Amino acid sequence: MGWGFAFMDSPFHEITGAVTAPRGFRAAAIGCGIKEGGQAGRPRDDLALIVSDFPAVGAATFTTNKIKAAPVRVSMDHLRSAELRGIIANSGNANACTGADGIRCAKRMTAAAAGALGWNEKQFLVCSTGRIGRELPIERIEKAVPELAGKLHADNGRAVARAIMTSDTFEKEIAIELSLAGKPVRIGGVAKGAGMINPDMATMLCFVTTDAAIAKRDLQKLFLESVEQSFNRITVDGDMSTNDTAICLANGQSGAELLQPQSALYDAFAHGLHFVTRQLARMIVEDGEGVSKFVEVHVKNAATCRDARKAAEAVANSMLVKCSWCGEDPNWGRVMDAVGYAAINVREEMVDIFYNGVVAAEHGMASDTPPEKLKEILRNKNFTVTIDLHLGTAEYKVFTTDLTTDYVKFNLSE
Repeated sequence: MGWGFAFMDSPFHEITGAVTAPRGFRAAAIGCGIKEGGQAGRPRDDLALIVSDFPAVGAATFTTNKIKAAPVRVSMDHLRSAELRGIIANSGNANACTGADGIRCAKRMTAAAAGALGWNEKQFLVCSTGRIGRELPIERIEKAVPELAGKLHADNGRAVARAIMTSDTFEKEIAIELSLAGKPVRIGGVAKGAGMINPDMATMLCFVTTDAAIAKRDLQKLFLESVEQSFNRITVDGDMSTNDTAICLANGQSGAELLQPQSALYDAFAHGLHFVTRQLARMIVEDGEGVSKFVEVHVKNAATCRDARKAAEAVANSMLVKCSWCGEDPNWGRVMDAVGYAAINVREEMVDIFYNGVVAAEHGMASDTPPEKLKEILRNKNFTVTIDLHLGTAEYKVFTTDLTTDYVKFNLSE
């Protein structure tokens, strides 16, 4: 679906294990009663812990929402640490809009994790996801952390993916192995997200681990690039959360040499990292609340990259466009309208619009393609909408969904 990688030709292969696939990482999950539900008196897993048994360097990117949840603020501070040891995360409560008490609770979470393992609280990042504006039951979390730490194991990657889910319908996980100068290097990741998904992060958490050896500054630069072409190119409903966080930890335990920018090994590692984040991003869109279509919006030959991005995001976030996709109506006029209000350089008579490569509009007007042929394309679960502006060479892709009545019903109440 146009994610930019030919997987079969890639110098890596997929393995099991998610965030615990890289050497030196362990994880655990437990239920401490934050989430509602559960079976046979056992609460649903809602508290997760990822640790590196060896000091790791960290990189992260956070929501651009000016209203930032307490765990985001605490993690932004702790990220300055030269060495990190792990991440503690809960679901079912966002610890957002909770004032000074929320900050104290987020710090108590990192202190609890550090205390259980004998490390420094500044070496832990913290994440929360769930309801906004509710007091975090920190005592339940603190009580559960010792047992959580006791469950740490190298086989618990999927358990973390499950524990951080909120409205998700399936676990989002991936791990790959690649060879760098003869040394096997692994990258693993988990993510959550289904609603409130919009470019510049989304209502999502993403945790990536690797046993590659890389300097902190280089990892931060590379991870930001990876997020830009993955999580910053997805949208479900145009909403952005207070808690969005993507974190990458690298502990160097593969035995491979330190990655140097502008080298073949660095580029190979970047290739693998980008694949991991893009696959996780795609899973988030495919799991969008109530969605029935996965759509790639590709704007090409724009005058500038900024124009290409604004046009793609305008189309991908248009409620009218998304409703027409749900109704399997190839209403290219709505696509044209969205491009027109995107505040970009555009000339109506030069715009072409395609569905899966079949022309729907040509030179700004209806094509000769029979409507039924276009409708047949929209009956597919996955399809691509391409908008050719014929004004330059810039292009941009966004991955989005339709808008269904199920989405509306799901979000009618808390």
